[in-house]
Amino acid sequence: MSDLPLGTQQAGSKLQHMPVAFFAMIMGTLGLTLAWQKSAHVLGLPALVPQVLLILSALVFITIVLSYLLKIFRYPTEVIAEFNHPIKMSFFPAFSIGIILMSIATLEVSSELSRFLWVLGSSLQLIFTLNVLTRWIHHPNFQIAHSTPAWFIPVVGNILVPIAGVEHGFYEVSWFFFSIGIIYWLVLKTLIFNRVIFHDPLPEKLLPTLFILIAPPAVGFISYMKLNNEVLDGFARILFYTGAFLVLLLFTQFLRFSRIKFFMSWWAYSFPLAAFTIASQIMYLRTGSGLFSMLSYIMLAIVTGVVSILLVRTIKAIFSGHVFQPD
Repeated sequence: MSDLPLGTQQAGSKLQHMPVAFFAMIMGTLGLTLAWQKSAHVLGLPALVPQVLLILSALVFITIVLSYLLKIFRYPTEVIAEFNHPIKMSFFPAFSIGIILMSIATLEVSSELSRFLWVLGSSLQLIFTLNVLTRWIHHPNFQIAHSTPAWFIPVVGNILVPIAGVEHGFYEVSWFFFSIGIIYWLVLKTLIFNRVIFHDPLPEKLLPTLFILIAPPAVGFISYMKLNNEVLDGFARILFYTGAFLVLLLFTQFLRFSRIKFFMSWWAYSFPLAAFTIASQIMYLRTGSGLFSMLSYIMLAIVTGVVSILLVRTIKAIFSGHVFQPD
């Protein structure tokens, strides 16, 4: 497939096969932005970095949303097929999660804008959650092979809501969303571990989604600290150290992941690592321990490097057309 400018037949073909997994880029870039925002407050690092990252993330957000909206209008059949796909449908809520993350990232910029984005993102997230759970319950043809860590996205994304929700005074609503995410995280984690242990291993393309396992406890820790008036109690520690163990578990398999061919699923590395980076900084802030200070710097360096590599690889794949191939 040749790479001609947008507007040509070749560009139209790329749009037709634009995967919904592109929305994971929004989560990754905003996750990095939030990690650097936190580092400016906790570690005293330059505030200019997260400001630049926020602009970059906003541009990525707008570009992907407008491109996918164009795909909806020009190729509705392909979009419906993705929406009904047992694995791909889990990436649609990454859109609402992206809005929620943007509401968190803009807290320091504009309270009104952040509040609007929070209401919009939370409402869409609830709609996606109800839709996905309904389809899981009444599914006609789902199989065990369809269950992947990407299934966490539609339901566990609710855990993000309290981070900005508490700031805007939506305390009980935030507990509502947090409860949904935490309880169904445990349910889905059981299902996913049953799938990876007792059934065929995940195909190479989906192996990076194992990193999504880090996100629920890491984000759960961040949200719970917000809901619990920043008190570091036993439950908060359980969430943090669960996430820490999963980071350690997956890092010990570095060689296995390093051999995987590039897919858009690589973006599954980004947001979970960013979430754990923020959680590490909160632990340092609450304990004052040098161990958590060192961990914060290490994780910030890792997630910055990972997202940088992902951006470069994604740009190359876009120009080569690699990411626009039909399954």
